[in-house]
Amino acid sequence: MTPLRELDLQLTRRQLFGRTVNGVGTAALASLLNPQAFGATKAIAHPALPGFPNFAPKAKRIIYLHQSGAPSQMDLFDPKPMLSERFAEELPDSIRRGQRLTGMTSKQKNFPVAPSMFKFAQYGPNGTWLSELLPHTSKIAGDICVVKSMYTEAINHDPAITFIQTGSQVAGRPCFGSWISYGLGSENQDLPAFVVMISRGTGRRFDQPLYDRLWASGFLPSKYQGVKFRSDGDPVLYLSNPAGVNDKIRRSMLDDIAKLNEQNLKEFADPEINTRIAQYEMAYRMQSSVPELTALNKEPDSTFEMYGPDSRKPGTYASNCILARRLAERGVRFIQLYHMGWDHHEGVPRQLPPQCMDTDQPSAALINDLKQRGMLDETLVVWGGEFGRTVYCQGNLSRENYGRDHHPRCYSLWMAGGGIKGGISYGATDDYSYNITENPVHVHDMNATLLHCMGVEHTKLTYRYQGRDFRLTDVHGEVVKPLLA
Repeated sequence: MTPLRELDLQLTRRQLFGRTVNGVGTAALASLLNPQAFGATKAIAHPALPGFPNFAPKAKRIIYLHQSGAPSQMDLFDPKPMLSERFAEELPDSIRRGQRLTGMTSKQKNFPVAPSMFKFAQYGPNGTWLSELLPHTSKIAGDICVVKSMYTEAINHDPAITFIQTGSQVAGRPCFGSWISYGLGSENQDLPAFVVMISRGTGRRFDQPLYDRLWASGFLPSKYQGVKFRSDGDPVLYLSNPAGVNDKIRRSMLDDIAKLNEQNLKEFADPEINTRIAQYEMAYRMQSSVPELTALNKEPDSTFEMYGPDSRKPGTYASNCILARRLAERGVRFIQLYHMGWDHHEGVPRQLPPQCMDTDQPSAALINDLKQRGMLDETLVVWGGEFGRTVYCQGNLSRENYGRDHHPRCYSLWMAGGGIKGGISYGATDDYSYNITENPVHVHDMNATLLHCMGVEHTKLTYRYQGRDFRLTDVHGEVVKPLLA
């Protein structure tokens, strides 16, 4: 859609709700509050933009398993066995090439090579290399595509996570889930199009924080922001009625608030008032839909056995993976899981194994669960962090212990499901897993590819703001066609 066309649509909505006489405006509001009374059996909370998807999509939804803190690629996906012969040797200048370092290691007097302590083996039809720390992931090697040649521009966590989520290191732009919600709309009137869940890892319990702006809608209307689900109390804040307020009272209150909002809409013609009306109604419907969604006790024992021992504990990564599948079943477009605890500047041999135990079995179970339900072909699953880790040791190096600093020059992630070719590895790095030697994939390229799987041409999903057309991939990005099924 051209920016002018989008502006025309916004003006039409303003005129419809804000500048008409009581007849049309009231009818529109009434149909929103009670769609069944107007013959709609299943209203859509907000539809896709005209013309979207741009072509037949392979995937209907995305489950993004973000591993916050940056998993070490050379300990999990990118084996470098020759490094065992170069233990504690100085990283060659020909490899480092004067590239910038973080403030945490830039003052080190030397940069000793720290080989991985973990064993690797090949799995799946094409011999995908995976670490011994990922025994369950190894069993789905035929379903996943491991990209070893990812790279980014940011070298510290907050700008790197912001970059991979929004296409910019500077906060304030819409995140990936908001762009999907904006462009492709919602498939379920009773649940948000974009849901976020967070879990804390056991590898490094007090990791760097995550900020709510990571799932914000930026300059898009606020109805496109992510809704955060919690593990304690109400799954969504203020979902339950306050003490002394029953359903009848709440309904009456919402009707009165809607009338006041309609008056403001007529006076100011602000599209955000439409959002406010719709969100009040969404919250009302979620009072029924969310408790049913989060009632994991309705799942059979076999589900919890599949996802592992932590799956019965609310708020764990495993429990959130089950909820992600349940959300996918109910048509939620974008499901974002954040798992904290991957920032291993020290104690990699001690901190990495429990972190993998948090995620290995549930991630593999999610793929198998979707597959056995016939949903994997239409669900795109992404597993990865914001950058990689250095081959050289941060801090003191010994045969039993090492740490790794941030490394944006190369890292690994994997994908599975809708539109992605399974059972392959893509890209390569040098002997030190420091520089990319084959098929580099920039963050913008990856986001363009994910949008392509959803039937979106990334250059067409734009929003005009302050005189400029913005998009998730900024002015960059190419679809990586070899990754596509």
